[in-house]
Amino acid sequence: MTPYFRHILACNTWDPGRFVPFLVDDQRIGWIRRDRLPLLSKFTDVFVTGAKGIHVVDRLSDFESRGAAIEKVGQALLDGGHVPPFRQELFAAVAAWGQEPCFELDRGLLPFFGVKGFGVHLNGYFEDAGGLGMWIGHRSATKKVDPFKLDNVVAGGIASGHGVFETLIKEGAEEAAMPAKLLEGAISVGEIRYRLEIPEGMRDDVLFVYDLEVPDDFSPENTDGEFDFFERMSVSRCLELVAMTDLFKFNVNLTIIDFALRHRLIEVDVPEHGFLKGALRGDLIREP
Repeated sequence: MTPYFRHILACNTWDPGRFVPFLVDDQRIGWIRRDRLPLLSKFTDVFVTGAKGIHVVDRLSDFESRGAAIEKVGQALLDGGHVPPFRQELFAAVAAWGQEPCFELDRGLLPFFGVKGFGVHLNGYFEDAGGLGMWIGHRSATKKVDPFKLDNVVAGGIASGHGVFETLIKEGAEEAAMPAKLLEGAISVGEIRYRLEIPEGMRDDVLFVYDLEVPDDFSPENTDGEFDFFERMSVSRCLELVAMTDLFKFNVNLTIIDFALRHRLIEVDVPEHGFLKGALRGDLIREP
């Protein structure tokens, strides 16, 4: 198997037996680790445990009341040291993209409740005498996830109430000083899905991926302090680092593998090519 597969596998590592479904109106919107259930059992006005999993109680029947209840629980979990500091950014709790949100919660609570997280990633690429290359960002030491790692030129989570392309425009301006007119040329190339257990709980993520051919007269500049600097790197060098190291942010390995597969830059036979593409699209996600 290709050396790239280890990154895909690492993003799809979880034991369904360690988690129970988190439900609202009998619809699963997350996964909660079994050993966390005692922490939630005292909130009898918010949760009830049944045969199918842990439910938000029926009396919390609307967006506002559920959000207020989850915020109260989240603050108690924070005060008890059971969740990381809040990110001060609200994400929508939904079973699938495009659905009406059940409630909002702080981004820092997503893993504890195993709520699906949505993000957007941009492959900013170019072509020169050396072939295809990418603009690669060097993440700041202050980043909460994977500080100092290598990253796509633009990437970010989709906050509640924001659309995919809207987020791409916002993140492009903040992270790389990319004008909206330039980003209008970005091409949607699909989604990457994975589900993995982390110490905080569960990451059940969907990445909306875009490609953009960046003109020679543009150089990204960070404006929000999330990157230390950017560099031009050949795709062959990116793939070498993905194959041999862990220098890239964990999920950026997947976007680079996906880019290389689409551009036929990875030498794999036809069945393995299809297997890797399917794995990136969520074929490895195990359901109980």
